[in-house]
Formats: sequence, C-alpha cells, structure tokens
Amino acid sequence: MTDPRPDRTARLPFDLDWNLLRTFLVIVEERGITAAAERLNLKQPTVSNALRRLEERLGRKLIVRKPGRFEVTPEGELLHEEAVEIFGTVSRLPVLLRRKGEEVVGHVNIAVASHVVSPHFDSVLSQFHQDHPRATFTIDVATSLNVATAVMQKRASFGLCLVHQMLPQLEYARLFREYFGLYCGPRHRLFGKTGLEMSDLRGETFVSFQTDRLTDALRPVAMMRASAQIDGRRVATSSNLEEVRRMIVCGLGIGSLPLHIARTDERNDLLWRLPPYDDPPAIDIYLVWNPRAHFNRAEEGMLTLMRQSIDQTPMDERDYR
Repeated sequence: MTDPRPDRTARLPFDLDWNLLRTFLVIVEERGITAAAERLNLKQPTVSNALRRLEERLGRKLIVRKPGRFEVTPEGELLHEEAVEIFGTVSRLPVLLRRKGEEVVGHVNIAVASHVVSPHFDSVLSQFHQDHPRATFTIDVATSLNVATAVMQKRASFGLCLVHQMLPQLEYARLFREYFGLYCGPRHRLFGKTGLEMSDLRGETFVSFQTDRLTDALRPVAMMRASAQIDGRRVATSSNLEEVRRMIVCGLGIGSLPLHIARTDERNDLLWRLPPYDDPPAIDIYLVWNPRAHFNRAEEGMLTLMRQSIDQTPMDERDYR
C-alpha cells in the first residue's frame, strides 16, 4: 500500500469513519475477525470490510491474515496503542466536563479478580459510602489479566488483582498477601483423614484456577501442586473462586484455595485441608490504577482513600496467613 496523499492526510480527522477505528480495536483485542464480529454483533464480512476500508484509508497494512495465522503489523500495533488512548479519553469526557465544587458524586467502576476477599478493601468501601452516599459503584469480576486491561484502557477506575508482569503504563500498590492451601470436599476419599503425607496425594485428579500454571500469576500454587506430585488428570478449571470452590466441595478433585477464605468452610465441614501444611505459597494482590486517567471526584476520592489505607496499615496487618 502507498502513503495517502498529503491533502488526504490533512483531512483524516474530519473524513475518517471513527467506527472503523473502534472495529479495528476490537479485532486486535479478540485476535480475529470471527470473534470480533461476535462481540460487535455484526456479520463477519462487515467486520472484514471495515478492516479493509481502514487499511485503504490509512495506506498501511494493519493485520496479516492467513489460514491459521493472525499477526498485527508494527503499524497496526502503533495504531492500536493510539486507539486505546483515543477511546479511553472519549469515554472519560463526562469526567472532564464535571463542575467543580459540587458534592462528591460520580460513578466508580472497580474491576476485581474473583478471589479478592479483603477486610481492608471492605472497610474502605464502607467508609467511603458513609462519607459520600451519593457516589455509586459497579464492581466487575474478571480474570486478573482482564482487570489490568480494563484499567489500562480506562474502562475501570482501578483494579484489584494478581500481577504476573507489571505494565509500565500502570501504577501498583500491594493491597494484601494471601496464602494458598490444598483442599478436598466431603465426597473425596481423603476427606476427614489425619496424618496424611504428600505421597497420599500422588496421582489425584485436581481442579484449578485458569492462571494456576508455572508460567502465570499463580505460579507458586502450581509449584506447590507439582511438589505434591498431584500428577493426575486436571478435570476442571475456572477463573472464578466460587466455581473452583464449588467443584472441590462437589468432589471433582483436589484444589487450591486461599487459606483465609477456606476457613469458614473448614469449620462447616465442607472442606478438608490437605498437605503440605508448612510454608504455604504466598500470592500478593495489588491495587492497580492508570496515572493517565482523568477521574471524577468519586473515583479520585475512592482511589485516594484506598492508597491512604495501604500506606497507613502495616504490611503484617495485611498479611492473611
């Protein structure tokens, strides 16, 4: 493709169909035309044609599509980065237009990983609501990766999640540290048995979180399972803590859960702790925010209160062993 003529380049902001840019953004995020069409509720040829029109208008190849291959070109990567910023800024226009000096109102959209159970977060949420009852909230549960993506794209005010790799575009503060143990449910053959050794777990089937892999955020948990030689069949996975818990309780297999979350179920004879009992793997949960986002007063106040709570609370009080 050739470069667009200079006069066409000057007219680009006025002539460009911004829907093409939005479609391109979704294509890259979904890694394919078909998935993008499903998300946009459009027909596949419509999405494919939108990509073609955008490439022709910009005079650049943005995506290489061949059977079994989807690759974003360097020009496409650059456009994607800019598109994320553009749409993030547009989505924040109501924030920029707010009036100063009003009562603290506004909407706070918090993205959280499913296993974020923290009395410190609960305390901040409760305090902020009491101080600013007109502020409203949405709490969306997602995988930690999607939480970080939502914050980076300014679709979430801030996030609470595991962090496998810190992104330079975001800021992080450790909210708390949790510890994982292995458990089984009442229908499992090991339930209620004492004096168990690691060797007793060998070959057992297991259920796990989707990030419970040696190359992902729950790597220490995957290493614990490997050290116990639980090398049986993985029968189920989920990104949601409640569903992992459900599958363990129902007897599908052994699974890992945060100790502070599982204690109530242990007392109610719904879960049974299995070895190893010493040195449980530690996982840090982070508060994540985008320093380039423009916050409304409610978002700004809630984030400030979260950061103050972290700064003023010693780490040993945020350690949920």
